[in-house]
Amino acid sequence: MATMPRLVRAGIDIGGTFTDVALEVDTRRFTAKLLTTNDDPADACLVGLNRVVREAAIQPKDIDVLVHGTTLATNMIIERKGAVTSMITTEGFRDVVEIGTEGRPEQYDINIIKPKPLVPRRRRFTVSERINCNGKVLRPLCNSMLESLLPALDSTETETLAICFLHAYAYPAHEQQAREFFATRRPQWQISLSSDISPEFREYERFSTTCANAYVQPKISRYLGELEYKLVNAGFSCELLLMLSSGGLTDVKTARTLPVRLVESGPAGGVTFACETASHLAIDKAISFDMGGTTAKLSMIDNGRAQTSRRFEVARVYRFRKDSGLPLRIPVIDMVEIGAGGGSIAFVDELQRLSVGPDSAGSDPGPACYGLGGKSPTVTDANVALGRICPDCFGGGSMQLDIKATSQVLDDHLCNSLGLTRTATAYGVTEIVCENMSSAARVHAIESGKNTNDRTLIAFGGAAPLHACQMADKLNIDRIIIPTNAGVGSAIGFLQAPVAFKVVRTYLRQLDNFDANECNVVLQQMEMQALEHVTRVVESSANLETSRTAYMRYCGQGHEIAIELPNIEFSEVDGRTIQSLFETAYAKSYGRSIGNVAGGEIVSLAVNVSNKLTSDLPASRSEAALCVKPTFRKVFDSASQKIVEFAIFPRETLQTIGTAAGPAIILEHDTSTVVSSCFEARTLAQGEIELQRIAAVGAKNDKAQSNARA
Repeated sequence: MATMPRLVRAGIDIGGTFTDVALEVDTRRFTAKLLTTNDDPADACLVGLNRVVREAAIQPKDIDVLVHGTTLATNMIIERKGAVTSMITTEGFRDVVEIGTEGRPEQYDINIIKPKPLVPRRRRFTVSERINCNGKVLRPLCNSMLESLLPALDSTETETLAICFLHAYAYPAHEQQAREFFATRRPQWQISLSSDISPEFREYERFSTTCANAYVQPKISRYLGELEYKLVNAGFSCELLLMLSSGGLTDVKTARTLPVRLVESGPAGGVTFACETASHLAIDKAISFDMGGTTAKLSMIDNGRAQTSRRFEVARVYRFRKDSGLPLRIPVIDMVEIGAGGGSIAFVDELQRLSVGPDSAGSDPGPACYGLGGKSPTVTDANVALGRICPDCFGGGSMQLDIKATSQVLDDHLCNSLGLTRTATAYGVTEIVCENMSSAARVHAIESGKNTNDRTLIAFGGAAPLHACQMADKLNIDRIIIPTNAGVGSAIGFLQAPVAFKVVRTYLRQLDNFDANECNVVLQQMEMQALEHVTRVVESSANLETSRTAYMRYCGQGHEIAIELPNIEFSEVDGRTIQSLFETAYAKSYGRSIGNVAGGEIVSLAVNVSNKLTSDLPASRSEAALCVKPTFRKVFDSASQKIVEFAIFPRETLQTIGTAAGPAIILEHDTSTVVSSCFEARTLAQGEIELQRIAAVGAKNDKAQSNARA
């Protein structure tokens, strides 16, 4: 069992295009960005780790802890490459995962396409047990019922089993009985119980989440075992932790048991990185903008904290529309994710319109400019054509970009069909991808009851700094922050995340009949369950923090809101206190409360136990300048929509220059920041780049001078 905090820590984020590695040694930070090795993702991990270890002049054995995030579980569900999964449920509920809800992503489409369940009907079986919503057994489960299913299960070549009984969240004994039976008769199967994976009501989401967990569990477990083996063989004897979708860290054992909680692990690290940046700079309202090679992720941050949710959709049939994917009922950081990355492919559709994404060139073959055989124009190719990416400086000079290949694919696939110049076409590609991302940000903000124009944009990931000014123009944002080591932000976010585990459980109780003793017992049980996961990693419980949340609604409503509960032992009078907290939060969200019409009720409870991995902020690494002195290059400026002279200089020289007005490009090892002619750049105390709209800077200075005269 490990002791926190660590002195030497590493983070690895495996994305669809790039694998990012970050190493922290005391207050020094070293990073690497490599193309993802899709055949075996661990290969790029080891190459990147060895690279930063050599640069830091340490040995592999010197690393104390390694934090890992991966899109493997997500890709497995999207590509339908998981294990052969069967499902057992209560008689009459075999088709819940196929019927779904009444949600329609296309309201008037009579040929609507619904997401296919991970478990087809031929592998879904039923038994005649029955429990009511209060946990009372109406029809007991007999082992003879389970015995009769074995021949059919064997005929489907089942590898993993999802057991999803009706109302198992209220009475899990039947599911536990079934697990014991099959574990004895078929020990080679991995078994997921809905009462363990998602102990909440709403059967469709619970069943879907359990099936997803079972579907990815064998391959995730095998991958983690192989990764541990390869790390040990390479001399890395450190502890391996995994990033959860909720923004916390957990151990390998928990990740193997609950792999569905890894679905958004990489993006969660990025939001954690943005939250730390916002807290450090005292930014009250921010938008986390993470754009990599395959996708873009946006999230709202208030007072250094990201929004959270209990529901997430994966593998959406209709391009990123709600209710068109498979729902997962897990604790997750609330974000919107769209297919807009540097590798997103641009094409001319059947109506002769320029379109971008969601398909991506990935890492193999990647964009045409990589020179690896890519035959499709991508967002990265468009940026190369516009002059925004220096072909000699990409990846710190480790990859020479192929300008000729970029020009060829743009001409063949886009320019000739559209009748536009190469510059106009390339700018159109960047405009479309930025409009897609900004539209998603606006919708996400509106759905959250928030605005975008009063926020600071925190841009990171390999592609976000290239597009940050364009995004800010579309969202009417005046301030942008590019954190230090922005190109590998998610990997660094892993190192800033707490060891944490969140337990959510349905607890349907009206506040008019609040039973304080019962509520205290349930919360204590949940806290002990969360504590069990956290203490596998954290040796001391001295610095643990516990937070409690009640998901509440007015009686008769169909949806609930989150209410932070005080961390106290409740008495009977606290029912009125909880009601008051609920009405205040409800009025804040919807502009009014309706307490005179209906009373409040608790739907679910959540308990989160966490321990912060504390460390000093690493100093900005001093890199060798990519150019001896600032140079100039002709680049397309999105603000003036002209090709103009851009000042080109390494990021570390901005510290000595002081303030640099756009147009300019700031180069660094993992990304480049494009400063349009509307913005001015300067370096903050910890090396962050602040971009401020020039008009806003002028207005601020005028106000200061006016105050001085007064």
